[in-house]
Amino acid sequence: MSIISAKKLAYEYIRRDKDGAVDGIVRALDDIDLDIKQGDFVAILGHNGSGKSTLAKHMNAILYPSEGTIWVDGKNSLEPENMWDIRKTTGMVFQNPDNQIIGTVVEEDVAFGPENIGIPSKEIWERVEESLKIVGMYAYRTHAPGKLSGGQKQRVAIAGVVAMHPKCIVLDEPTAMLDPIGRKEVIRAVRALNDVENITVILITHYMEEVIYANKVYVMDAGKVVMEGTPREVFSHTDELESIRLSVPQTTKLADELRKAGVPMPKGILSPEEFAEALCRLSSTM
Repeated sequence: MSIISAKKLAYEYIRRDKDGAVDGIVRALDDIDLDIKQGDFVAILGHNGSGKSTLAKHMNAILYPSEGTIWVDGKNSLEPENMWDIRKTTGMVFQNPDNQIIGTVVEEDVAFGPENIGIPSKEIWERVEESLKIVGMYAYRTHAPGKLSGGQKQRVAIAGVVAMHPKCIVLDEPTAMLDPIGRKEVIRAVRALNDVENITVILITHYMEEVIYANKVYVMDAGKVVMEGTPREVFSHTDELESIRLSVPQTTKLADELRKAGVPMPKGILSPEEFAEALCRLSSTM
């Protein structure tokens, strides 16, 4: 069953002048069709202004379609009575964890979400323990969030969403403000949610190396989905991606340049390990 699906989804931002009159309309989403199954790990790529964050906000009913429809767990977001069910189904994690962490102690912050949706006290603390263990932050449960690293803070923010037991988590550039170590910590936690807990993960990112773990990729440009497929299929189109100002993993780019120079490297190489294996196969045939 689809956890999130959209049909001809469109959204327009309306600019107004100081008198409140319409000064312009920007079509941020333009006829988006997508279908995401429960348990999928989906990556959404696009340069700044491509519409990917606007799309993410529709998945949690933060924004509502100007045209078309989006369904979350079978519920139409345009029907007001569905709003709270949709927001329980889809949790959101944003770029800056400081904007989501409000507690003075880690475990109190994680407890905030379940408490606000009326979960009984005993179950709240069971969920807090469970979610902190899932993201590898249980040892820090009594720490002050302000003393944590950026990657640790983001994992606490993810734990706060996980404690609400959503079926789906949307992460909007969750590693954009982190150093390489912090990025690895967060992606490791996200993969565990998907692999072990079967939570649907929708990752919006501009770090190509994070995309290789997804089972499906949507590429956006100017409010449209311009490419979709597995990471291997998408990254086989290096020139097309670069034409819309997107890079590919460095290993993929190197293999592509070798292929252009006449070396018979396969398309869609995603990791250094795959690159090394391809070179070994080539050397064994020479």
